[in-house]
Amino acid sequence: MASSGISPQVMLVLTNVPDEATADLIERTLLDEALVACINRLPEVSSRYSWDGRIEEAREIPLLLKTVAGRFDELERRLGELHPYDVPEIVAWHPARVNPAYAAWVAQCCAKPPSLV
Repeated sequence: MASSGISPQVMLVLTNVPDEATADLIERTLLDEALVACINRLPEVSSRYSWDGRIEEAREIPLLLKTVAGRFDELERRLGELHPYDVPEIVAWHPARVNPAYAAWVAQCCAKPPSLV
């Protein structure tokens, strides 16, 4: 958390998606709706997991979402609507420390949808 007078609770949220098209849709939507300030798309990874009593394997694209705690419930709901998985991975952390200027920027970005120009 930031240590200045402005102390938004910045959160880092992880999700994995099955393909580039899904990543594009989620990124654009969450940014347009000001539910996140930034998204990092990581290189594709190989995932192995247990599903319906079987070990499955898939190629996935990890997304790291930066938001504030006050928008997390809405972000979680919206991500669930956009995500193609029956049970999407949505894991959130509160960082122990965040650069105060970065925390203020995240809070500003997540305060309201950006104006259309």
